[in-house]
Amino acid sequence: MGPLTLDNAHPHSLADLLSNSLVLRQTAPYLPVASIFALAATSKALHHVVFHSPDVFRYLDLSTVKSAIVPYAPLDSGGISWRAERIDESLTEDEFYSGPIRGIFSKLQRRHVLHNVQTLVLDGLSVPADLVREIIAENTFNVRILSIREAKHLNERKLQQVLRYAARPGRPAGTPKIKGIYFFGQREAVQEKRKENTTNKKSTSPSPKGVTSSQGAQIGAEWNHKSSEALSAALSPSSDKWYQCSGRMMPKRASLEWAETLKACEGIIAFDAVLCRGPRHDPARAFISNSDSESSGLPHPASYLSPAVATVALGSKGCETCHSCPERPAVFGQSPSAELPLLNPIPLHSSSLRAAQIPHTVDGSKPPPLFVRCEDCLKGRWCERCHKWWDEDCYTVSAVAQRTELQQTEFMENATTDGTAHMLPKQSIKVHMGLCVNSCLVGEMMAGAGSNGMWG
Repeated sequence: MGPLTLDNAHPHSLADLLSNSLVLRQTAPYLPVASIFALAATSKALHHVVFHSPDVFRYLDLSTVKSAIVPYAPLDSGGISWRAERIDESLTEDEFYSGPIRGIFSKLQRRHVLHNVQTLVLDGLSVPADLVREIIAENTFNVRILSIREAKHLNERKLQQVLRYAARPGRPAGTPKIKGIYFFGQREAVQEKRKENTTNKKSTSPSPKGVTSSQGAQIGAEWNHKSSEALSAALSPSSDKWYQCSGRMMPKRASLEWAETLKACEGIIAFDAVLCRGPRHDPARAFISNSDSESSGLPHPASYLSPAVATVALGSKGCETCHSCPERPAVFGQSPSAELPLLNPIPLHSSSLRAAQIPHTVDGSKPPPLFVRCEDCLKGRWCERCHKWWDEDCYTVSAVAQRTELQQTEFMENATTDGTAHMLPKQSIKVHMGLCVNSCLVGEMMAGAGSNGMWG
């Protein structure tokens, strides 16, 4: 028999290759929706593969689909159903803003692939709370992981009601199908750009007024902060921001209502944020007040705090002194899933809660511990520049450290003018005005020396 040639080799076609579920499952999430439909239009074989395989639309990202964006002008961009709704005078505001996405869902439903979607990304789109309710509650959907970060026209209070109802004690067995929701974080596509813009405007760690008033000191402080962040990321055992000394993880502080919603969904629906478990949130461990705090008009350092969303990532090292914390750090594989946040990026090849929560270690070692807290639990005990912190067992916060930043700044400025130098922070105070005394605050003083600031 002669050598094999192209004429008689019968090589496999692209349709044959994509018919392999393993290949298709690994490839499909990287293809934009428009490319998937274009691929299906090239041949009957590929059309069959695209619309008869459960793996093609398992991961669906609509955030980049132009037809999913609500146009400002009354243009028809959502299909026949969207056109019909837009001429209806009884159309509600939520129905109007959800029209484009509903049009896409309708198209997928007619092709019998909507029920295959298990990871749905709607970041930055118009996603009213009623649409989220349908995705969670209706049988036409089978979504396990939903991302609605930076969604527009989303009534948060109404969304909280939807989530609490979905997780209610008397809910039907097997509901809700959804296991995780990305809501609090930023979209991956704009995270780095926003981080760069924020850093250019001002350092993420506040500096005392007058300490670094000169331009040279400001530039030096900014570069020191960048270097500190780069070193922290390089030394971190995990590439996930929640497990690094990342500081504030959210653009704004989550409300008390969100904390109560996360509490109601605990063990049922996970989020890309968790509740703070500091001892001040435990009524059995916190003290309401004492005579010293009442006389000074300041809250007692150990006073009880209402439930709060943890917004600060403290790395995997723990307290600077004991390298742990009173509430015990969360560890993947050991702690309940409610203590672990959903991590970025959203997993492409799995829609399980485990895949969304497992930290990615740099060297493949076991997952590091997770230390996170709310800002109230860290007040006066966390350096916002280098992210060192001390827990309640290792450091008792002084009355000076409990002052607001404005009060502390006024106190420092008055101390320099009235000669009460003995009232300035001493070594017994570890954190002052958001900076650790031993390194960052001293560095700010040295950087501001000779300037027009209060250290000049």
